[in-house]
Amino acid sequence: MFRDSFYHFLMTQRQPDNPTPVEQFANNAFLDTSFPKQSQDFDEISHYLEENADYLPTMTIFDSAWQMYLDKMN
Repeated sequence: MFRDSFYHFLMTQRQPDNPTPVEQFANNAFLDTSFPKQSQDFDEISHYLEENADYLPTMTIFDSAWQMYLDKMN
């Protein structure tokens, strides 16, 4: 079964005006040229964000976005 990458899903959540935390995460990830854009792997993306994403104030935002991704892909 084909599944979009997490980044591809996240880009559908971008919102320039008055964004929710997940939408702000998407806005910032769009500007992150090193984001693992092809990955569908939770551990890979989580590790990347923990090490590199100073724009993500808490990993619970990623967890929420990941759950939205899973819900959309299933």
